[in-house]
Amino acid sequence: MSSTEDQARTGTMLNAQEEAASRTFAHEPGEGEAWWWLGVLATIKVAGEQTGGQYALVEILAPDGYGSVLHVHHQEDEGFYILEGEMTFYVGEQTIKARPGSYLFGPKDIPHAFTVDSGPARLLFVFSPGGLEGLIREIGEPARSLTVPPQPDEEPDKAEMERMAAIGARYGAEILGPPPNQ
Repeated sequence: MSSTEDQARTGTMLNAQEEAASRTFAHEPGEGEAWWWLGVLATIKVAGEQTGGQYALVEILAPDGYGSVLHVHHQEDEGFYILEGEMTFYVGEQTIKARPGSYLFGPKDIPHAFTVDSGPARLLFVFSPGGLEGLIREIGEPARSLTVPPQPDEEPDKAEMERMAAIGARYGAEILGPPPNQ
């Protein structure tokens, strides 16, 4: 390798290291962008903008008995890592029981939902690629405390469901209905 090629390679490596160092950050417990979203506390720990679009990581706190809607993502895969609580996941035709330490993978284009069987549940959502956290920002509201939000007295009306469906469509997500068995 010539001296010029060696210098170019060294320069490229230094630029990559500097770029990576500029994106390095850390969040302490309780830090991140906290949102009240669809009945849960969603804390965006890392957004796609911070990972070059590679992934996003969101911590979820969901109350006992909570059930997410059955939905499908068309742009990203989703991973679930359970930290606290016991849950049931519905991924495609599978029903999977999960407890602390469990990890589940939900590939894009496969419908999925979950319920909290014993909670509250605390879990991590990993979206790959990142970007779906924008949906959390658009549908949610900034959390007033790091707690599960007050639960609504009634289900969203038709206009609210249409608004959420339109936002979901912009992010390649579809709401399909209630979780299975409900």
